[in-house]
Amino acid sequence: MDERQKSAEDDAAIREVIESWTAAVRRRDFAGILQNHSSDIVMFDVPPPFQSRGIEAYKETWDLFFSWSNDPIPFDITEMSITAGRDVAFVVATMRCAGPGPTESMKPWIFA
Repeated sequence: MDERQKSAEDDAAIREVIESWTAAVRRRDFAGILQNHSSDIVMFDVPPPFQSRGIEAYKETWDLFFSWSNDPIPFDITEMSITAGRDVAFVVATMRCAGPGPTESMKPWIFA
């Protein structure tokens, strides 16, 4: 298998993880949201808390998000760039999701 084919397969696998995560968010599926996260995750986010350490703290951020989200939950990737290597990968994405306030106030948030 050549490197381009392997890279395309890696990108597709990573895209599937991200798309599975966003689908889990829209379903309010905590198991699916947490599925591919390390127990020692450190996350930086736009709404407070700015920094969350550990899987339980990360889970609590979703409780807050869901408290102001109506169904259907707006949580959509508008742009995604994947950089994959043999041992590590990075995803930078622009997303639109609900924020506190009226549902019409969808905000673009950037995650990396």
